[in-house]
Amino acid sequence: MAVPLMQAVRVGRYVVKQHLMKRKRYPLVLMLEPLFRCNLACAGCGKIDYPAQILNQRLSLQECLDADAECGAPVIAIAGGEPLLHKEMPQIVKGLIARKKYVYLCTNGLLLEKKLDDYEPSPFFSWDVHLDGDPQMHDSSVCQEGVYDRAVAAIRKAKERGFRVSINCTLFDGADPKRVAAFFDEVMAMGVDGVMTAPGYAYERAPDQEHFLNRQKTKQLFRDIFRYGKGKKWRFTQSPLFLNFLAGNENYHCTPWGKPLRTVFGWQRPCYLLGEGYAKSFKELMDDTAWDQYGTGAYEKCADCMVHSGYESTAVMDAVKRPWHIAKVALFGPETEKPMVPEISLANQRPAEYKYEKQVADQMAEISSRKPSRGPRVRVHKTESKPQAEIADAAD
Repeated sequence: MAVPLMQAVRVGRYVVKQHLMKRKRYPLVLMLEPLFRCNLACAGCGKIDYPAQILNQRLSLQECLDADAECGAPVIAIAGGEPLLHKEMPQIVKGLIARKKYVYLCTNGLLLEKKLDDYEPSPFFSWDVHLDGDPQMHDSSVCQEGVYDRAVAAIRKAKERGFRVSINCTLFDGADPKRVAAFFDEVMAMGVDGVMTAPGYAYERAPDQEHFLNRQKTKQLFRDIFRYGKGKKWRFTQSPLFLNFLAGNENYHCTPWGKPLRTVFGWQRPCYLLGEGYAKSFKELMDDTAWDQYGTGAYEKCADCMVHSGYESTAVMDAVKRPWHIAKVALFGPETEKPMVPEISLANQRPAEYKYEKQVADQMAEISSRKPSRGPRVRVHKTESKPQAEIADAAD
């Protein structure tokens, strides 16, 4: 089982509680992005296209813990950027685990082996390593040779140390289903605890705009992959119903509030993938976001999205309502032969708005307005015997 039984029980209990309380919207996973800076520049990523002043910003340890306290989700995924570039990351992870939160630390793996000594295995902790297929597929995706080999070496070392390790596999247009299936076989043979997979989201700032999948291609790709996987017992860290959705068998709508994102800018509206503004608090995000204006069928930028950050929560909520359905899909796997469910109509979606330039300008102005922090200055007074130092008032 890719997700530990105790984690599944605790998360399931949390979801049932929300339903009993009749909460219409609630978080399932806190997406925590304490920095944007990365040590790779992947062609399909739109997360690092910021000026240096913004890339240098960090959420502090206390801000990360406060985000958890505000949100209250049982699971926390720490992403970026590359989280292992954050000097306080070991303390952040330790603090969240102390609260008995299930923490997935996402990384491209380049620094993983070097940083292993800073972390301890725990049933509440898992590494989530980015691998977009076999060596050629992955290195092409991240635009750098040798990254796959370094990531796999780090995965093996982490497993030797007793850590839980999953992989995050993002697929793009042109992916060969048979080749992806062979890759899943390979990572299972490595002893990886689970796979998280999804199609790439069409970031408007990503350098490569030609290889994002539309929804029809996504469904056919995953159907073909799952057909090769029949009987192989691949372990996924995702709901079986989300995988069934990827294969075109569930007519789900997005629940972006299920995986709220906290960044150095604040709480991102409306979701992890799409930055249309920022709230100052989690409560403001939940109460004041115009949720109905987003999602496939409602907004042009969401037209082709089938990513877990929007639809995994929908699948989990559906599992609570239809436990017999998830049991069937978990037992037999996603349907690969019957007709797909009808697609959501795009006839009434509103046109895309482009707010990136204004958001960057606003953030740069906010950064510039901050008073630079200065430590105490040291004045040296010479005496006949020896120099004496005295601390001067910083405001002097």
